[in-house]
This record gives sequence, structure tokens and C-alpha cells, in this order.
Amino acid sequence: MSSNPFSLNGRIALVTGGLGQLGRAFTLALRNAGARVAVADLPADAQLPPDDNLFYTSADVTRRESLEKALASILNHWGEAPHILVNNAALDSPPGSTAAENGPFENYPESSWDQVMDVNTKGVFQCCQVFGGAMAAAGRGSVINISSIYGMVSPDQRIYDFRRTKGEEFFKPVAYSASKSALFNLTRYLATYWAPKNVRVNTLTFAGVFNNQPEEFLKNYLPKVPLGRMADPEDYTGPVVFLASDASRYMTGSNLVVDGGFTAW
Repeated sequence: MSSNPFSLNGRIALVTGGLGQLGRAFTLALRNAGARVAVADLPADAQLPPDDNLFYTSADVTRRESLEKALASILNHWGEAPHILVNNAALDSPPGSTAAENGPFENYPESSWDQVMDVNTKGVFQCCQVFGGAMAAAGRGSVINISSIYGMVSPDQRIYDFRRTKGEEFFKPVAYSASKSALFNLTRYLATYWAPKNVRVNTLTFAGVFNNQPEEFLKNYLPKVPLGRMADPEDYTGPVVFLASDASRYMTGSNLVVDGGFTAW
């Protein structure tokens, strides 16, 4: 092991959803730790910093053929499969959600359930098959599945009371929680399945990230967090590097919770 167990020198990392708020933070943190980083995301206007050790590849996690093309592009660009896979791509309520999609559970649309589960659960499953499979074939790797506190505990619908007092029929939808909960046992399954191939698989569970949420939301959410604030993206980069590196080399099948204490109460 290196004298610096957190060093990622010589390794290739892949971050799905790497152009998003958290994905960009993970990408730069892994790069700063020494990795070459492939950013897999849908085409977008967001730009990566000019760096020979950053590589963008278009990928739709819901389509296996798209992921296979992304793997081929990484192999062509750097000559080997990734050593690290960060399954970060996720969807909460679909973009442009209608009032019905945020309404009572009894009326939650099947189409919304399917769309969220397709990205958050099937997408991780397929990324593990394609990229994790290549890592297992190479006999090394670390897979990091990004989950949420809402996969561990139910959303407290009282946080969103302010929306209902304004006349909105708003409830935090069910599909996100169900999709993120599914990752815990996918992680355990793959951790035991791939252990003989020297591929570690862990879940990293986060709380909410500050992104200019309404003051009314913060007033209800922050009292549930012992540390008294929402996370900054940089609060989560250290745990990602830890799970990617040899510093966690004896850790697999685990769920590392980084939530400011949210689930301690």
C-alpha cells in the first residue's frame, strides 16, 4: 500500500451524473487525489476544466447499449477499465413535475414511479453490470453507490407543511425513497458476489445539499440536523475519496452515512 493510503495515483475513476452539483465535486476531488476521471452524463452545456486527466463520455444509465459505448470510449481513451465507479446519477421528482406527481401517495402516477426507478435503481444495476463487470474481469476495483437518508428513513412530510399551507397539495414522493433503499441490498449482494474478484462495493448515504432552498423549507429541515446546516458538496468529497482509495481496503458491503447527524435522532 502507498505511504498515502488516500492516493489514487494511477487509477481511473468513473462518475455517473458527473456534470451535476455533486458529480462535479466528486470528479474534481477524485482528480485532486490523483485519479484520471471519466465523467459519464447526458449531453449538457456544463463544461469540465481543461485537464488531460478528465474525460467526458456521453452516457444514459437507463440504456445498457449507451453504457457499453461509454466503456468502449474509456478503453479507447485510456487503455483500461475503470478502477473506481461512483454511481451518482439520480432523479428525484421528474423534471417539470406536475402537481399530481407531488400529490398524495394514493394518486402517485405509475409513470413517475417508473421513471425514477429506471434511473435510480435500474441505472445503478446496469452500471454495475457494465463497468463493475469490467472491473471484476480485471480483478480489482471499488464501487460506490450513492444513496440518501430517505432510503433509510421515511421523509418527514411535516418539513413540507409550508407548501400545503400555501394551498399546494405537496408530499415528498415515494419513488425516490424506494429507489434509494434498494441500493443497500444491491450493494450487499455485489460485495459478497465480487469479493473473490477483489472488487469492493459500498453504499455512501447522504443528507440534503444546500441549493438555495426556500427559507420556509430550511426553517423546518435544519432543526432535524444536529450540526445545524445542510451539506455543501465538499462535505461529501472526502468520504468518496476514502471509499475509492486503499484507506478503506478492508471495507465492503457497508453503508457509510454522512448526514450531519440527521438519522441519529
